[in-house]
Amino acid sequence: MKSIDFLKENGVDISKSLELFGDVSTYNETIGEFLVGIHTKIKNLIHFMEDKDLENYAITAHSMKSDAKNFGFTALADMALEHEEKGKAGDLYFITSHINDLIKKTNDAIILVQEYMNGDDADEASHAIETSDEDVYQKKTILVVDDSNIIRNFVKRIFSDQYNVGTAKDGEEAIRIIKANMDNDFIEAILLDLNMPKVDGFAVLEFMRQNNLLRKMPVSIISGDSSKETIDKAFTYEIVDMLSKPFNDQSVKMVIEKTLIYKGVI
Repeated sequence: MKSIDFLKENGVDISKSLELFGDVSTYNETIGEFLVGIHTKIKNLIHFMEDKDLENYAITAHSMKSDAKNFGFTALADMALEHEEKGKAGDLYFITSHINDLIKKTNDAIILVQEYMNGDDADEASHAIETSDEDVYQKKTILVVDDSNIIRNFVKRIFSDQYNVGTAKDGEEAIRIIKANMDNDFIEAILLDLNMPKVDGFAVLEFMRQNNLLRKMPVSIISGDSSKETIDKAFTYEIVDMLSKPFNDQSVKMVIEKTLIYKGVI
């Protein structure tokens, strides 16, 4: 976590939030849930707008307004309130004309909270990691990042007849490979473990977020840690899906297919 002053300096009304949460520690413990919730709500708003379901649009906008207000994002709360009122009034023209403003304001809040939660870990993790020509892929590749050789070989066996399968045994090696391929389009999907030695999967995700790579190289998580805390933290990043260990051939194939669809490969 960064200092709470980081949020204050970026216009978040922490004083109002602390009236509700009581202290910074409780605020920090729950802000991850806000991040997951706000990300889901903006997706639902788009869905309801496209279906012209303005009743549920207004209900979801109301929920977004309350969450944003509770966590000090007053500008987002005010904008969500306006969309709530327009939804209740059945004003689809206003909603379709201004939804992009709400999306942008929501994304600004998401990015700010991500920066607050993750601090400078990614900078430390990727500092001085040097790449080499051997790390540059020459064909379409699925990158599997896991400290277990069994898992790496398991995934490699499943996809070796369809794709080049690259592997990394820890986060440091993964960042090195990702850096080496930032300027090409050969990494089609990444399967990423979270708990690894040296540099963990969250540092890899943060490096990718800071370099705007999560759409270019879409990531799905494979992890033996299915705790609520880990899941909530993982979904503060723009990941595609999360697959819990142990898994089988079919479940891995499904998550890879979903990840490739996200990129638009299939």
